[in-house]
Amino acid sequence: MSHTPRRAVLLSAGLGTRLRPLTDTTPKCLVRIHGKPLLGYWLDQVMAAGIERAIVNTHYLPEQVRAFCNTSRWADRIDLFHEPEILGTAGTVRALATQLLGQGPAFIAHADNLSVFDLAAFSAAHAARPTDCLGTMMTFITDRPKDCGIVELDRSGVVQRVFEKVENPPGNLANAAVFIIEEAIVRWVADHPDVFDFCRDVVPPLAGRWFTFFNGTFHRDIGTQEALAKAEAEYSWDRR
Repeated sequence: MSHTPRRAVLLSAGLGTRLRPLTDTTPKCLVRIHGKPLLGYWLDQVMAAGIERAIVNTHYLPEQVRAFCNTSRWADRIDLFHEPEILGTAGTVRALATQLLGQGPAFIAHADNLSVFDLAAFSAAHAARPTDCLGTMMTFITDRPKDCGIVELDRSGVVQRVFEKVENPPGNLANAAVFIIEEAIVRWVADHPDVFDFCRDVVPPLAGRWFTFFNGTFHRDIGTQEALAKAEAEYSWDRR
C-alpha cells in the first residue's frame, strides 16, 4: 500500500535577497544547479514518486515561474497560486486550506533548496509515526547550524525543542523545511491567522507533535552564494 501524499505544496514565492544580484532577474526557485532550475528538481522528484498534483505559489517574478511550469513535462499536474502580496509560508498553507482539506496528508517543501530523498520512505515513516504526532519533518546535518532551525529529539525521534536561527544552537541536526502534514495541521494554521512563517510560527508551537525523517542522502539550503557554489560542487545525482 502506498502512503505517498496526493498533494504537494512547493513553496516558490521567496525573494532570494541573499542571492543577489543573481535573483535581481531570476526568482530563487529558478536558480540553476548544473543548468537545471531548483523547482525542476522538486517537480521531477515528487511527481515521479507518486504525488498526483503539485501547487506552486508565485509572487516574485511570477511570469518566469508560470512559464517554467507551463512548459514542464508535469504541466497538466501543476496548479499555480499567485500571491499579489506575499503571504508567508504559513499564510500560503492557510490560503490553500480548502484545496488541501479532504485530500489526506500533504507534502510541503521550500522548493528553493535542493534535496535528494526517498519520498516512499519518507511517507512510510510518516505513516508509522507515533500516534500523537500530526506531521513528519525532514531533518539533515547542517554545516551552518546558526542559519537553520536546529531540533532536539527524544529517543523515538519526536521533536522536543526548536532553536530557530540562534547564534549558538545545541547541535547540528536541522529542520530541512520539508514536511508531510496531516489535515489537523492545516486546520491549526487556518485557525491562527497571525502565523506567517511555517518554520518559525508553526513548527515550534507544535513541538512534541512532529515526528522526524532523517535525510542522509543530500540536502542543501540554497540561501547564499556560498551555499549555491557548494551545491554545484556536491550535487552528483541524475541531472536529466
